[in-house]
Amino acid sequence: MSIEPNGTSDPKPENVQEQTPLRPKRSLRLTLTSRLRAYFFAGVLITAPISLTIYLAWLLIDFIDKQVMPLIPVHYNPETYLPFSVPGIGLVLLLTVITLIGALTAGFLGRLLVRAGEAVVNRLPVVRSVYGAVKQIMEAVLAQQSNAFRQVVLVEYPRKDCWVIGFVSGATTGEVQARTEAEVINVFIPTTPNPTSGFLLFVPREDMVYLDMSIEQGIKMVVSGGIVAPPWPMGQQTEVKSRKRKELPQPVSDEAAAAQPERR
Repeated sequence: MSIEPNGTSDPKPENVQEQTPLRPKRSLRLTLTSRLRAYFFAGVLITAPISLTIYLAWLLIDFIDKQVMPLIPVHYNPETYLPFSVPGIGLVLLLTVITLIGALTAGFLGRLLVRAGEAVVNRLPVVRSVYGAVKQIMEAVLAQQSNAFRQVVLVEYPRKDCWVIGFVSGATTGEVQARTEAEVINVFIPTTPNPTSGFLLFVPREDMVYLDMSIEQGIKMVVSGGIVAPPWPMGQQTEVKSRKRKELPQPVSDEAAAAQPERR
């Protein structure tokens, strides 16, 4: 310890070093690490959708090839003459066969054969129910005049003030509409992240909120769990909020309430 001029001792040891400030090298290292982390996540956001799409497409092509290629005769199978397998031949062949069937059924003879086949199917107890349901669904989805899944709406479900995204699948008809007091609409409520399953609700038209987003944007929002939200202009959002404020009842002060005449 050191002795001061006034005779008192300094309790501070001489070998203790003063704390040095943060070195520039350490801050530079942290900045470089943050940038590398940001670059990595940016690369993941770019490569993940592309890689997943290619992987799913490859699985689909491989599945179709495994189902179709064994049906091709050996003399016409390209794999018989080539030392390697060519992916996608089964898919091309399947699309060609489907197109040819559609062209054949467009004529009079083709329609006659289809009617004869449907007459045979309708005589089978279980098969006719499955065939009829699948045919109605395909006609509703592929028909140009169908209004299925053309509007995205918000519906209060499963309780009040709790909203879910739904897709309008058409106007309700038949016994369901006849037994309801108001005009109801068929609304499909999909689940996350698998939108192929969900619930069918019959919602009154006035209880739905129609959205401006497209069907594709609505499906993306459902599949992503709300992470991918479609862009919406801030001007429209401000306008809607201001309109909602105007619709709210304004509070009445005590002086104004006293000045109003009493209702008898």
